[in-house]
Amino acid sequence: MRPLRLLPLLCVFVLGVRADEHEHTYQEKEEVVLWMNTVGPYHNRQETYKYFSLPFCVGTKKSISHYHETLGEALQGVELEFSGLDIKFREDVMQATYCEIELDKAKRDAFVYAIKNHYWYQMYIDDLPIWGIVGEADENGEDYYLWTYKKLEIGYNGNRIVDVNLTSEGKVKLVPNTKVQMSYSVKWKKSDVRFEDRFDKYLDPSFFQHRIHWFSIFNSFMMVIFLVGLVSMILMRTLRKDYARYSKEEEMDDMDRDLGDEYGWKQVHGDVFRPSSHPLIFSSLIGSGCQIFSVSLIVIIVAMIEDLYTERGSMLSTAIFVYAATSPVNGYFGGSLYARQGGRRWIKQMFIGAFLIPAMVCGTAFFINFIAIYYHASRAIPFGTMVAVCCICFFVILPLNLVGTILGRNLAGQPNFPCRVNAVPRPIPEKKWFMEPAVIVCLGGILPFGSIFIEMYFIFTSFWAYKIYYVYGFMMLVLVILCIVTVCVTIVCTYFLLNAEDYRWQWTSFLSAASTAIYVYMYSFYYYFFKTKMYGLFQTSFYFGYMAVFSTALGIMCGAIGYMGTSAFVRKIYTNVKID
Repeated sequence: MRPLRLLPLLCVFVLGVRADEHEHTYQEKEEVVLWMNTVGPYHNRQETYKYFSLPFCVGTKKSISHYHETLGEALQGVELEFSGLDIKFREDVMQATYCEIELDKAKRDAFVYAIKNHYWYQMYIDDLPIWGIVGEADENGEDYYLWTYKKLEIGYNGNRIVDVNLTSEGKVKLVPNTKVQMSYSVKWKKSDVRFEDRFDKYLDPSFFQHRIHWFSIFNSFMMVIFLVGLVSMILMRTLRKDYARYSKEEEMDDMDRDLGDEYGWKQVHGDVFRPSSHPLIFSSLIGSGCQIFSVSLIVIIVAMIEDLYTERGSMLSTAIFVYAATSPVNGYFGGSLYARQGGRRWIKQMFIGAFLIPAMVCGTAFFINFIAIYYHASRAIPFGTMVAVCCICFFVILPLNLVGTILGRNLAGQPNFPCRVNAVPRPIPEKKWFMEPAVIVCLGGILPFGSIFIEMYFIFTSFWAYKIYYVYGFMMLVLVILCIVTVCVTIVCTYFLLNAEDYRWQWTSFLSAASTAIYVYMYSFYYYFFKTKMYGLFQTSFYFGYMAVFSTALGIMCGAIGYMGTSAFVRKIYTNVKID
């Protein structure tokens, strides 16, 4: 699956290379292209540079240009360059020198720096990734050695390549003003691996399907059952008593009612559906959160059906495509909520809702891009890719958001509250400190975070380390669990708030669920300092910048889920009580 394909790899055919990397089928002695991708420090996965930024030499074969096939490939810093090695399908190559490096002092210093920082490089053959190490130092750290011999072993099944292995040999000491010969060999072996299963060797079932992973899912599932049961029991019993008390009060005459001690959530029926403060930004956040949830759900389902990890940048391309396509969801929920709250500046709300998430992501990427350009890193986003992203925002996301906003305002924009809103706001009585909205907001995210933090470890490891995440069934379960826990927690928080006769539940329900993001971001600090060995300005800014984006997007999604569930609960309880 290749959504958002930008430019086909026509140059391969133009230059006379018949190898078909798209169909992955080859005829005997047909050319197989070895692409050199990036090189960089092992501990900083995102700090990558062009392979030939190190003074490696190129083979004698005529150069082939590579174009970014997808938007995700361009954004992820894939920089494929032709190796110049002559490789033909099912034709063995004995060890042969393909180029020579004249090692002056500058080139030696570049290789020494790379070896000191544990530089590794990545190559591709027929879309299969291969990793190798640049060199190594001796035990004393005084002498440095470069691996000069690439020993390739390629497995084939019929007319398809199903396996590639690289062995680095030929350790040569780096001495200034000498010549270093680079060599390679190719050995073809018949393999029983099916083409559909050729990526299985890159997966790590022992890590992702570990007992701890299963236990965390089971633990979270039991938490859901406990929470749902607890919430149902408490609220049903409490609400039944409330309804009985309110029904008894209805039977009293006016004198008895005045002398009675009225309290509880019924007292704020005239204010509970009052528009929230700052309705424009509030409705934009709710619309954006609903869209993020839709994107998450659809992308996880697609990833469960399709093996997106088998193609470079396909996950990111799919996410961008789905985000653009689900823009009407943002407009519908944000626009309808803004209309129900009596908002009149709907065009401004539409623009804010449409560009809230893209502006946050692009702003962070723009800042990190300056650092990437300074470092000459491959992660520096090309100008053409920036233009493409801007075009998607203005010519796809904005019009679709407009369609959703118009539909939302016309289909669900009429206020149909079960209670009339009083003209004058009711004063909010004093209450215990732990019932204040600020305290509820701070505590509301603990349980949702507790239900996902184990899964966060696996997701972080797959993104910031060298694991391929493929257990999207687990991720779907965790998403469902997160939604249920978030809704249960926000309903309980809102009930206690309304029972304290505080009707400011809209922002409280949103922020109490969104505070999950704070705990996720705090966990990212723990992960950075105790689970990784990252270092340097570029990698640190990249990590904390994009973790802030991820945490904020997760918080907005949780906030929207919490608000939608709580809104249904509030509407339900005030519909079932008799109001004068």
